[in-house]
Amino acid sequence: MTAMSHSSSWAGFTNPADATIRDILATPRTIAVVGCSPDPSRDSHQIAALLKAKGHTIIPVNPHCQEVLGEPCFPSLREVPTRIEMVDVFRRSQFVGQIAEEAITTGASILWLQLGVIDPTAAQRAQAAGLTVVMDRCPAIEYRRLF
Repeated sequence: MTAMSHSSSWAGFTNPADATIRDILATPRTIAVVGCSPDPSRDSHQIAALLKAKGHTIIPVNPHCQEVLGEPCFPSLREVPTRIEMVDVFRRSQFVGQIAEEAITTGASILWLQLGVIDPTAAQRAQAAGLTVVMDRCPAIEYRRLF
């Protein structure tokens, strides 16, 4: 959870307005946290715990874990048996294209890429498929900033 990036616009991609981001965070949702770590010192674990504490349903996605934060963990988005509303990505940017495709095919409505996770091409593809995309932002920072 480092300082927020000041860039919110890339060639062909712009993050949604603050009102949209506030609505995403304020409305309880089912959120798949891709790259969720069982290690409490990792950002992915801390953000998943924060989202869970704020009333969201968390679905950890990590092929190397059985359970995180008391929730069953799934190896990929395709294997999650329930509807996912939001996909929160804690993976390196090089993996975003595949994750965005899975988010699209599983019917997610929001793709959230964490701080430092940037792929404008994948973000635009997800937007074109109807998803709301937030890129290079941290929910914890956005909660403090918007609420």
